Amino acid sequence: MASRFYLFFSLSLLLLTHSPSNSQSNQFCEAGIGYGEVGCGLSSSTKLLIKGGTVVNAHHQEVADVYVEDGIIVAVKPDLKVTDDVKVIDATGKFVMPGGIDPHTHLAMEFMGTETIDDFFSGQAAALAGGTTMHIDFVIPVNGSLIAGLESYEEKAKKSCMDYGFHMAITKFDDSVSRDMEIMVKEKGINSFKFFLAYKGSLMVNDELLLEGLKRCKSLGALAMVHAENGDAVFEGQKRMIQLGITGPEGHALSRPPLLEGEATARAIRLAGFVNTPLYVVHVMSIDAMEEIAKARKSGQRVVGEPVVSGLVLDDSGLWDSDFATASKFVMSPPIRAAGHNKVLQGALSNGVLQLVGTDHCVFNSTQKAFGIDDFRKIPNGVNGIEERMHLVWDTMVESGQISINDFVRVTSTECARVFNIYPRKGAIIAGSDADIIILNPNSSFEINARSHHSRTDTNVYEGRRGKVEVTIAGGRVVWENNELKVVPGSGKYIEMPPFNYLFSGIDKADASYLSSLNAPVKRSKSTT
Repeated sequence: MASRFYLFFSLSLLLLTHSPSNSQSNQFCEAGIGYGEVGCGLSSSTKLLIKGGTVVNAHHQEVADVYVEDGIIVAVKPDLKVTDDVKVIDATGKFVMPGGIDPHTHLAMEFMGTETIDDFFSGQAAALAGGTTMHIDFVIPVNGSLIAGLESYEEKAKKSCMDYGFHMAITKFDDSVSRDMEIMVKEKGINSFKFFLAYKGSLMVNDELLLEGLKRCKSLGALAMVHAENGDAVFEGQKRMIQLGITGPEGHALSRPPLLEGEATARAIRLAGFVNTPLYVVHVMSIDAMEEIAKARKSGQRVVGEPVVSGLVLDDSGLWDSDFATASKFVMSPPIRAAGHNKVLQGALSNGVLQLVGTDHCVFNSTQKAFGIDDFRKIPNGVNGIEERMHLVWDTMVESGQISINDFVRVTSTECARVFNIYPRKGAIIAGSDADIIILNPNSSFEINARSHHSRTDTNVYEGRRGKVEVTIAGGRVVWENNELKVVPGSGKYIEMPPFNYLFSGIDKADASYLSSLNAPVKRSKSTT
């Protein structure tokens, strides 16, 4: 009954906040019954054979069959024979790949006086329809408390319909937060902490707090992450735009130019280098930030750069649209940049300067965006992407020849699994891995639009672009096939992520080398007079 109630409640909210076509409403399993069984269109079979496709991993591809049992990949071999009780999917002429992992989402997040319109059911349902089978969301502390923040997000995630993990934001630092960080890592399966260098007066931290946080992350083997914009300068830029009478969405981009992203990225990288701990820069949106990452990586520093799909495929022209509703849907931070930045970021992704693609899926509907109709500072920041990411990376990067099919798997799934220490359970199609799988048809295509997407928002910044993922399998069950979504709330699993990923290898030796190079303290004889 709980599953029925949650699905009915979620669908009711969907209809209230976004008026889909009849065909879209049917894409959601209407009854919401039979969690884990045959109801709601879910197959009762726990055995599945994907036959004849080209199986693609990050470093290898082969024509093979994939046999799945009880949610785990059992075998990947050509011409597997199975009994009649096994469901068979013919993937001939198609690519069979690991399900996508989105490292950067904000579901049910309270922000700027409202809450993101996608919760842990609707956002995850949208993800599954787009070929993403796991995401990592950001827990926001409650009045600085990590424990209270986690409890809040655990409650929100009870309606999950796919696997998920958590990052944790740090908004203050004291002995209590330091202790709670250890609890998060050692008991709660959280291995990453995010520091906002923007959003002055709410989430922003200063350099002293960032340094303390970096040191604590290093001691725990946790990955430090930064939202890199100079919050003080952004605040000044916002005042400047208002004084100039620029109150519309274009003022958002003008108030926080690329140089402020570049400055904060450089500062965070240097402080992480000073502490000698790995750093992950989220939503790299500009050439300025990318160049700082490239320089650091060339010098040997352990820095991960994450572009998001909006920064890769869009430019800022939409922010200058004369219609407020159209312009405001593109408002996010850091801003979508002027034409040219996206092309350079694509190049950086193809040559390895940037390593994996997220979305920063953080959606608000038109009513919420209209909070800032007279003042861009009040427009809730965020765009969609959790459903569109896999399609758009393929269309933008693979179809153009900028990356290989293997690289597509790497930047959408495998590298995320490695960075957050869940590989090869996730991010691979090999025996023993979780059966999170997509089937992509390179010869078919459908149009992305707000009428047919599964997010609750009533707009889509990728309107008119194309997608190719035909089948999504999560935990061994077919959840997206023939344009039908078969999901139930409460069926998702929390994935614990252990500390000390591969980026920490050799850190202790580097520290020892540094200490031995100091030639200090110098022993001096005390003079006597």
